[in-house]
Order: sequence, then C-alpha cells, then structure tokens
Amino acid sequence: MKFATKLLHGTSCIDPVTGAASVPIYQASTFHQADLDRPVVYDYARSGNPTRHALEEAIAVLEGGERGFAFASGMAAISSVFMLFSAGDHVVVAEDVYGGTYRFLTNVLSRMGIAVSFVDTTSLEQVEAAIRPETKGIYLETPSNPTLKVTDIAAVCALAKQRGLLVIVDNTFMTPYYQRPLELGADVVIHSATKFIGGHSDVVAGLAVTKEAALGEQLYMIQNGMGAILGVQDSWLVLRGLKSLKARLDVSTQTAEKLARWLSTHPAVSRVYYTGLPEHDGHDLQNRQASGHGAVLSFDVGSRERAKALFDRVKLPIVAVSLGAVETILSYPAMMSHAAMPPAERKRRGITDGLIRLSAGLEDAVDLLQDLEQALDALGPAEQVADDKQAFSWA
Repeated sequence: MKFATKLLHGTSCIDPVTGAASVPIYQASTFHQADLDRPVVYDYARSGNPTRHALEEAIAVLEGGERGFAFASGMAAISSVFMLFSAGDHVVVAEDVYGGTYRFLTNVLSRMGIAVSFVDTTSLEQVEAAIRPETKGIYLETPSNPTLKVTDIAAVCALAKQRGLLVIVDNTFMTPYYQRPLELGADVVIHSATKFIGGHSDVVAGLAVTKEAALGEQLYMIQNGMGAILGVQDSWLVLRGLKSLKARLDVSTQTAEKLARWLSTHPAVSRVYYTGLPEHDGHDLQNRQASGHGAVLSFDVGSRERAKALFDRVKLPIVAVSLGAVETILSYPAMMSHAAMPPAERKRRGITDGLIRLSAGLEDAVDLLQDLEQALDALGPAEQVADDKQAFSWA
C-alpha cells in the first residue's frame, strides 16, 4: 500500500468488536480476567490498553518497525529510550538537539553515570572520533532543531554497526511520511507526536518504534516499569490526527518552500535555514535519504529587538512554543525551545538572538507571505545581506 492508504488502512483502523470506523476510547484502568489459567491480552491499563495499542501498532507499521510505543510526551519517549543504557555507558549525541533533550542529558542523565559527548554529526569523522570503548549508542536529530543540519543516517548507522552501537533518531520534523530511519539502518526512531503526527495543537504525546522485536521487549519493560504512558483520550486524538498526516504535510511543505524562497530574497533577513533551498548545505543529502523537506524553516533577522518587533506586528501566525500544527507557528528558540541551553552553547550552534523558527500551517500561502512582508518591511534591511539575493517569483 502507498503511504496515504496505509495511514487509513494499515492496521487497527476498524474496531474488531463493534466494527466502528474509529477505534473507541476504552476508558478503563483494569480488565476482567475470566480464567486465571488463561492470561488475557489486557489486564491493567499501564501495561496495555486497546486504544493505545491501536496507535502503537499504527506507528510501528508506518515506520517499518516491529514494536511501537506511545508515551505521555515527546520527552517521556526520549527519556525512556535513554533508559536502554546503563551506568558507565557513553552516548554520542548530535550537538544541536532540541533544548529539552539537551537539558535531560546534561541535568538528569549525567547524574545516572551515563556520559554524553555532543558532536557535529554532519561530520562522520567527528562521530567516529567521539566513540570510546564504553560507547553504546549514537543519538541523531535530522534535520536538526532549529538550524536544520542534515546528518547522513545510513553512513552513521553503518559506522555504528561496525562497533555494535545502537542508533536512535528523532524523526519529529520529517515524520514517517518523508523519512524512515529504520529503513536506513537505525534501531529506534522517536517522535514528539505533539507536533505533526497529532497536528492540531490539542495533545501532548510521544512515540517510539524499535526495528527489532527483542529491543522492543526491553523498551516495553521500561515503558511498563516507569509508567510514562499516553492516556487513552490522548491516544485517540493522535490516532485521529495521524489519518490526515499526508494531506496536512503536503500543503504545509508547499507553503514552507514558497516562504523559504521568498524570505531568502527579503532585505530584512540575513539568513534562511531550509533544506529545500538548493544552497542549503544538506540539500542534496536530504533529497537522497528523505522524500520531502518538511514544513519547518528558520530565518535570522539580526537581533532580539528585531525579532520581537516582527512578533509584535504579525497577525496570522501564532507566536508560541511547539510546531507541526494546522496553524502557522512562529517560535523564538533562544527563549523557547532552547532556553535550557546556555547562551554560549546556543551561539556555538548558530542559535542567535535574531533566529526565528517558522512551522508552516494550512493557511493560504499568499496571505502568510503578505503578513510576513508587512512585518519584515517595518524592520528595515538587515546588517548583513547576501549579495546574490534575487527578486522572488511564485513561478
């Protein structure tokens, strides 16, 4: 089946008991066991629930993995996956990960005796140089948040397999529609389902998928033991959002591409980060390992004052934490997604005080452009403007 069909008919799309086209919300914490000598599929909702199970099956099918897991948030998924490691282990991590991941790794995981090295994973040489005898895994986020650096997943996985290392990939920006890391050799894929998979700014959720069943059993013990599960009503909301994933991303990605090309011509913008632009360093690699460039881009207006002035003038996008929703969202990484990262670390990663992240929604692209245009025009030219900026055309 093609992806659009698989979203609707891949698995668990019809309730096996009633035939309902929407899997019901099984609002139950415990389940009757008619015969103690015959174990049942569901006994206690922390260990398993039919609504959550339907979502976990669905994401496993879409990512091409053996086991899927639904967690209470994206960070619950990330932290649970890191529990696969033990005291004394070492993990190589992409240096420009989401700020919440950075906070967990530096403030929590470090207290458990698990060491982390942050490296530029776009350089295979740096990844290899960071591997130690005690290294047990490599954690990637590609394209990265918020500067959209692209890591060669297959190359890192090949290196990892030579050393017997796990590879974990945060696939939130791309979703399984555009990118499937397990097919490129990764062992675990993670999503903040709050974003594109849920898609409507109405649920907080995390998902993880393991490539192999044995690793899935390990992660299930962690999920069941720690109990950071996704509730049944939220599981139903994510299932509902998942059905329209392709349709939403098709529109949002087209808008993001148009806005990125236009922003790259505007004199108030000093730099645009979007893998769909041919001048982006990771453009060709993204074309090879993914089928699309997604709906997220970032652009730099030069300073915090100029960024705030833009936020004060825009009328259509909401200014908020998060991304991947039906409405366009503008975010300020220095004070939102990456506020937990020290200023010096942000600067080293290119997360400047003038950087703005944009997640394109489902509004008309022309309306968004005109709104951004009036806000950017009021800023005046940026101090550093590329000499080769050309006039923008929708053609």
